[in-house]
Amino acid sequence: MKLHELAPNPGARHERKRVGRGIGSGLGKTSGRGHKGQKARSGGGVRPGFEGGQMPLTRRLPKRGFSNAPFKVRYEVVNVADLERFEAGTVVTPELLDETRVCKNATKGVKVLGTGELTKALTVRAHAVSESARQKIEAAGGKVEVIGEATEEVK
Repeated sequence: MKLHELAPNPGARHERKRVGRGIGSGLGKTSGRGHKGQKARSGGGVRPGFEGGQMPLTRRLPKRGFSNAPFKVRYEVVNVADLERFEAGTVVTPELLDETRVCKNATKGVKVLGTGELTKALTVRAHAVSESARQKIEAAGGKVEVIGEATEEVK
């Protein structure tokens, strides 16, 4: 096969619909829009959900439930592998993680997750710790301290 023999599969390409090009095309005069009316005009049509002035379904149905999303605490994630950079015996706090730029807003809340390995004994203070991270830190001879709730809610 040569470059000049390349062609798209049959039916893969479609001709553009050219409307308003005479009676013989089948889409002349009104261009497939019918006669007059809102939908025949340029820019015509109604917005989604509009039911002709009747009260729309979304307004006929009652509101239900609530969203607790504004009060959700979003933790900065730190993996066990990220703690490997600290020397043995270090007390790893959110403030230290901020200073060393391991994460950006550690004071808002830090959660330590268990991805990676840890070989040094560290004391880790965080707002939340996954079970696998706790096991890896303690297996390396370290300690885990869960400090109080995160100080800020993320809006």
